[in-house]
Amino acid sequence: MSYRPRLKSVYRDEIVPKLMEKFQYSSIMQVPRIEKICLNQGIGAATADKKVIENSLSEMSMIAGQKAVPTKAKKSISNFKLREDMVIGVRVTLRDERMYEFLDRLVAVALPRVRDFRGVNDKSFDGRGNYTMGITEHIIFPEIDLDKVNKITGMDVTFVTSANTDAEALELLKLMGLPFKNQKN
Repeated sequence: MSYRPRLKSVYRDEIVPKLMEKFQYSSIMQVPRIEKICLNQGIGAATADKKVIENSLSEMSMIAGQKAVPTKAKKSISNFKLREDMVIGVRVTLRDERMYEFLDRLVAVALPRVRDFRGVNDKSFDGRGNYTMGITEHIIFPEIDLDKVNKITGMDVTFVTSANTDAEALELLKLMGLPFKNQKN
């Protein structure tokens, strides 16, 4: 038997029937699913120090389990000492197996390590069923070696779902294990 991530099995066996019952879908294909998870890290200090980019690329690659790519500036902005095509960020897009593995690690290991954690904000939906959350310290991930970290940075994590409404996406992410604030289970 080939390998299948734990959350993928949970989604197929438990979450799909619950969502079909709650939202009265007529077909399994209507049930929302997570299509991809995008990790994005903006690096403002990259204009002054090129080494910051290399560190961020390697750290983001360790966190995601997949090679990160640099993002470049589209325009020059003189006030920020920014030139066109300068590297100003790092991003990774996770799909399928790696996406489920990352979500499992995020929920089970990383989020409980956040100081004074009360749950993630349930107001950060975009109106089309996508959810974005900010992480203030990337050191909550166990893959990061604290001794080698020069600067603690944050990142954005975006969950792109096939849900049509925010309510459907909220229910999907809640069933996937994301701990939301102000929610009654």
